Amino acid sequence: MAITAADTAVPDAEFDVLVIGAGGCGLAAALAAHDANPALSIAVVEKADRLQGNTMLSSGSIPAAGTRMQRQAGLHDSAGDFVADLRRIAGPHEMPALTERLADVSAELVEWLVDRAHATLTLVETYKHIGHRQYRLHSPPSRRGADLMADLARTLDERGIPMAFGNPAVELLAGPDGSVLGAVTQTPDGTRTVIAARAVILSTNGFGANRQLISRFCPELSGAPYGGATGSEGEAVIWGEALGAALANMGAYQAHASLAEPHGSLVTWTVVEKGGIVVDGQGRRFGDESMGYSAFAALELDRTGPFYVVADARVRDATAAGQEEYAELVRHNGVLQADDAASLAARLGLPADALAASLRDAASAARGEQADAFGRAHWGLGALQAPYTATRIGPALFHTQGGLRVDGDGRVLRADGSAIPGLYAGGGAAAGISGNQGSKGYMSGNGLLAALGLGYLAGRAAARDMRA
Repeated sequence: MAITAADTAVPDAEFDVLVIGAGGCGLAAALAAHDANPALSIAVVEKADRLQGNTMLSSGSIPAAGTRMQRQAGLHDSAGDFVADLRRIAGPHEMPALTERLADVSAELVEWLVDRAHATLTLVETYKHIGHRQYRLHSPPSRRGADLMADLARTLDERGIPMAFGNPAVELLAGPDGSVLGAVTQTPDGTRTVIAARAVILSTNGFGANRQLISRFCPELSGAPYGGATGSEGEAVIWGEALGAALANMGAYQAHASLAEPHGSLVTWTVVEKGGIVVDGQGRRFGDESMGYSAFAALELDRTGPFYVVADARVRDATAAGQEEYAELVRHNGVLQADDAASLAARLGLPADALAASLRDAASAARGEQADAFGRAHWGLGALQAPYTATRIGPALFHTQGGLRVDGDGRVLRADGSAIPGLYAGGGAAAGISGNQGSKGYMSGNGLLAALGLGYLAGRAAARDMRA
């Protein structure tokens, strides 16, 4: 990966807007630029041979405050409340203005995705997820990010916006003033294509799959498994630093406390939100599960597993009815069931007395008979009851939340606050809104809000800047 002087490269193709990365951010950026000016020539290049990325792996849930979907459901929400929630969870932050910008545009974003990008999104009213005071997650009915991506890709195709798969960008083209004037792609057979562009939008994911960058910025994760998109190799950080771009919130990331072992699939935290608990290899709880899947992962990373999420048949069935990935795990015997605590302990190889005590104390707290030892106050469907269920889980890194410093429209900024002409970024390529305290500042949906939101804003800004 390198920066090449633009005057030494003869372009093989020219576009007004070149989007690097066909994830949720990239597809939103291409559509937003086209919406702003249909006369623009726009292209998307992607290193994978098909649609991939962290949006594909997600539930497709985008948080937004003040949408018409909320109003139709009789719910009152505001960008101000959303900002307050985000700040409360994120804590120390290097880009607080971006939090306000994305919260302010969130309702507009979701309605644009439905009305103009033709994505099928509905308000999720069966769970809020940790940190949100109101139902504000909007997702495909299937709760699959792959369906959101398919909708966006179909709309790109309908508008004639080309996507070139298997064409990774390997270099950026830079002018003598440090402006970005295009990129070079290289196919697996070595074919190089020089693409000139008036605007380049980086939507290349984060750096979760780049162990060198993880060791540099998030050393506590050096030995943690990675469960995110394999293409998250940090190109944006590498190119940006070479161009003098500033970085922000580099120590932040979204981890998940419940990657099923050995299946490797995600055990949705809805199981916990509906009343489930997490115990260690001694059958004991060790924290307030309601802090959220990312923050709780930090507790697991400080310990030696195994860990188990324990719930009951009611929680299992209610969760499986609304989330297909979890239902598939149930169908493939990834969720054990036992008639009582002793039987469950025997199946898991845990001390029976300790597991029974954990279940008994949690049930007592859920019924309001005593305060929870870890401060948990929300218990979903209430006290767990036999028959019980359990899945072995472990912590994993899913995606980084730090990246290039950007302004409120996705323009990449230098350390002195000036914008690098022609360069925009969003999603994992840009710094996110989860603060800078590791996994603790992540709130459900932060990743997709930054991905789709900054893609939307950057696409429009690129079109607007060309007009200017």
